[in-house]
Amino acid sequence: MDPSDQKFFTVIDYVIFAVLLAASMGIGLYYALSGGRQRTTQEFLMADRSMGCLPVSLSLIASFQSAVAIIGVPAEIYTHGTQYWFIGCAYILGLLIPAHIFIPVFYRLRVSSAYQYLELRFSKAVRICGTLTFIFQMVIYMGVCVYTPAFALNAVTGFELWGTVLATGLVCTLYTTLGGLKAVIWTDVFQTVVMFAGQLAVIVVGVQKTGGVADVWRKVWEGNRISGLDLNPDPTERHTFWTLGVGGVFLMLSLYGVNQAQVQRYLSSRTEKEAVRSCYMVFPSLQLALALSCVMGLVMFARYCGEDHSDKLASSSRDAMVIYFVMDMLHGLPGLPGLFIACLFSAALSTISSAFNSLATVTMEDLIKPQYPAMTEARATLLSKVLAMSYGLLCLAMAYLTHLMGDSVLQVALKIFGMIGGPILGLFCLGMFFPWANSIGALVGLCAGLVVAFWLGIGSILTRSTRPLPLECSANATIAIQTAFNNITLSQPSGLKRFYSLSYMWYSGFNCTTVILIGLIISFLTGPTKEEDVMPGTLYPLLGKLFCFLPEHLKKKLCCVTPLGQTLAAPQRQPSQHKEGNGLAFPQEDRSSLEERESFLPETLVEYETAV
Repeated sequence: MDPSDQKFFTVIDYVIFAVLLAASMGIGLYYALSGGRQRTTQEFLMADRSMGCLPVSLSLIASFQSAVAIIGVPAEIYTHGTQYWFIGCAYILGLLIPAHIFIPVFYRLRVSSAYQYLELRFSKAVRICGTLTFIFQMVIYMGVCVYTPAFALNAVTGFELWGTVLATGLVCTLYTTLGGLKAVIWTDVFQTVVMFAGQLAVIVVGVQKTGGVADVWRKVWEGNRISGLDLNPDPTERHTFWTLGVGGVFLMLSLYGVNQAQVQRYLSSRTEKEAVRSCYMVFPSLQLALALSCVMGLVMFARYCGEDHSDKLASSSRDAMVIYFVMDMLHGLPGLPGLFIACLFSAALSTISSAFNSLATVTMEDLIKPQYPAMTEARATLLSKVLAMSYGLLCLAMAYLTHLMGDSVLQVALKIFGMIGGPILGLFCLGMFFPWANSIGALVGLCAGLVVAFWLGIGSILTRSTRPLPLECSANATIAIQTAFNNITLSQPSGLKRFYSLSYMWYSGFNCTTVILIGLIISFLTGPTKEEDVMPGTLYPLLGKLFCFLPEHLKKKLCCVTPLGQTLAAPQRQPSQHKEGNGLAFPQEDRSSLEERESFLPETLVEYETAV
């Protein structure tokens, strides 16, 4: 492709791209003017808890499969080989655990925000700290999500970069503000289809232009881009089976277990079964999305081997190579470049809109409503819309910081989730699995986890070193790789630098464990919570299930074995009095017990218990 031609979009490309933005806006307007017209916070933030499992599952995919993944994963495969593909193994536990532990707890408590759980289990202070941490995480991440497609559109059309950032953010902010969660979920469904279509078009045309499947395989094999199972236990190795398959589970749990953007979708489902089913339906689609991105990276390597054309897009980033590759493959095929850019923007808009809506929800439910309980429904709904718009504008400012970072967009995004999402995951695990944890332990644990996370993250940035595989597409690559590995072995970091070299895929697991350990130590030092003092329905008897082989009297001393919702001192009730499933049990409260708890239970939980 001639560099001088790279910035030409045809009329058809512009039309396809415009149709995407118009359709997204149209869905927002439809839900703004139909149904309840987003007049209540329940409809605006929770879609009236009326969604089926199919749209929820597609929305869950779209929220995770952002433009960061569509650009970042092919660039990762092109530079480092297929080792990253093993993260697909983490999807199994990363979705099973939320389906059978987190979803039942959240859904049965009937909360609107995941952070309401923290107040029920610990205290209002823990809830506020958790909410502020989540807001900080998502605002930073949104900067990455807004910047990535804007960079792509600038590269292939010549549009002013920051004008593109502004257009992306404003379109998304408008349809999120107008249509609420229903608009967000249904635009996600539409945008997921566009994402898959765009990636598939690039792969099919790329394979054809590279000489066919056999030629692509031969070139990537000779270029040593097909990685075997690396069982090296060294946690400082960037990608091995353990960092991806085990460390990736914690990353997935921080995304699909306790992230408000995903929890909000579970809670918008009609029933708990539909919420669990939507989690199961995500698995094959995520594997397909991962496979398409990885294959795209391999086709890109087969096309260029040792060449680097990213400089032709005025950028030295490997991410820019993906854009160059797309335009090289689709150049001269009217409509296809527009389809891929629409694919990128679909991924970005779905992720950003999810974040705007979830940020508005946690701010409203966790920070504002507790302070102003008498606020009218109309005013609360208007304020929720203003919050969604405000976060949209704030994320535009964060996009500027993204382009100052040196890492690939994929690594930046996963580091953000590891550094901030890991401690949040640890906080929820501490409360859900350990009955002895108290609010002081939770607060100190969260603070310690965040301090260690930023110490590790900032240290890794300051001492950063990259180890890309050589880009040769010949037999000489084997010699070059052996030489590179010898050099790496001779220059292994030691001491504090080794700590900073911890693979970013372990960030979530390491920070989560830090919160749990510190939280438990502080809880025992300050007086552990007695099991009978814990709010019914907020514990999951994980330890009781893990140590099921122990005698009953030991289990009572070591872990929570009492069915949830029943205190140790309470008389034994008949099984028919409980609503059970997944190890959780919720008794039918008598009227006096319910009245005593109304003062500090959220209104939704009181309504639910009354209905039961």
